[in-house]
Amino acid sequence: MVNALLAILSGALLSCAFEPVGKWWLAPLAIATHMYAISRTQHKKTSAFLFALCFNLFTLHWTSTFVGSTPWIILAVGLSLFYLPLALIGRWGIASYPLIFIILEEVRNHFPFGGFGWARLAYSQPDSIYSQIASRGGAIALSAITVLIGAFIFFVCHAKIKPILLLPFFLLLIPNNISTVGTTSALLIQGNVPELGLDFNSRAKEVFNNHVIETGKGLADNGRIDFIVWPENAVDVDPFTNADVFAQLEAFEQPLIIGAIVRKDGKLLNTSILWDDTNQEIYVKQHLTPFGEYIPLRFIASKLSPLVNRVNDFAPGDKGKVFDIGAARVAPVICFELIDDQILHAAAKSSNLFVVQTNSATFGESPESAQQLSITRVRAIEHSRNVLSVSTTGYSAVIDFKGKVVQQTSMATAQHLYASVGLIDQNSVRDKVGDWASVGTLFWMFLVARRMRE
Repeated sequence: MVNALLAILSGALLSCAFEPVGKWWLAPLAIATHMYAISRTQHKKTSAFLFALCFNLFTLHWTSTFVGSTPWIILAVGLSLFYLPLALIGRWGIASYPLIFIILEEVRNHFPFGGFGWARLAYSQPDSIYSQIASRGGAIALSAITVLIGAFIFFVCHAKIKPILLLPFFLLLIPNNISTVGTTSALLIQGNVPELGLDFNSRAKEVFNNHVIETGKGLADNGRIDFIVWPENAVDVDPFTNADVFAQLEAFEQPLIIGAIVRKDGKLLNTSILWDDTNQEIYVKQHLTPFGEYIPLRFIASKLSPLVNRVNDFAPGDKGKVFDIGAARVAPVICFELIDDQILHAAAKSSNLFVVQTNSATFGESPESAQQLSITRVRAIEHSRNVLSVSTTGYSAVIDFKGKVVQQTSMATAQHLYASVGLIDQNSVRDKVGDWASVGTLFWMFLVARRMRE
């Protein structure tokens, strides 16, 4: 019973490393606590599941906002099953815990339905003293060092000093030389929605009008900007079929990057559009949100929740896009795409600035937006890119390439931000080595596990 309670406690501690608590140092303590609990019990699968279930239930509670507890519980239980192989430490030894943990995290990042890596350990660490490791080895390296610190604490408490666990800190000695090649100025618009919830855009054009009004206020205060950024779903009717919306967008003198739902060739598309006085360039979201923008296994899902029938399947895009605005080469990233390693890597290789467009209205004032902001901060570090992140309802923010929040809005309000940000052409070390960052991290974790068993 004591070991089961310790497993539950460790899961709760790990959830507190994420927003809304957001204490990064609790993550390695949670790992150390669970290593202790699982090493003492004969019921290792139970320990792994209880740890994971408590962690996922607390961290992802925001998924129950407006849709009830059933989807939240199913998601938490499903994700927790992926942690069961931690029980292999009974055969391979406790020293294998960090390796197994990171392998399982990578599996969850890609499977099923394209993966759900929202609660990746790295995303709790933007404020950690070692967060810049992400620019050298990627998010996987940041997760790995966090687990290894937890393992170090565990072994120290057992009077076993294992310095090899901390050798990845030497990654910070690898230079990541970054400099700006120019600047650009932008106006970020958080127009807010008439009502939080699933029906945030049920009143045609109201969300659009909110953003038009807030843009007018921003331009009246300061119109000396290079472009304007609106969030995902800011244009709540198809701008190409609604003449009034089209005319209002055409009236802006500055280029706009807008989020809009578009129907084309019978397909529903979630898009980011560069709208200027000459043409419209369109990026179509590639990594759609399962059960949000399309329903996998719809027949089964409809038996579990009637809300499934309210979801119209979107069609995914098949390639990235860069918007050229003066010296700025802007890579648009739409919401859920933040957790896709390959999309972010490709975006960084072709751009000198990230724009993240998101809509948090369907999750109210829950911790979802704060957690997403943390993910964005880690991605800024990983890819050495300044980021303009804009949401319909908050939090919108300007984030520098070190992961620091330079400016930030409040939740559930209409606000605007002015940003003058540097344009960065250099690739981070992580982007220079590409997938070898993941391969190298996993190989190092294997060597550590093997060396510690000797």
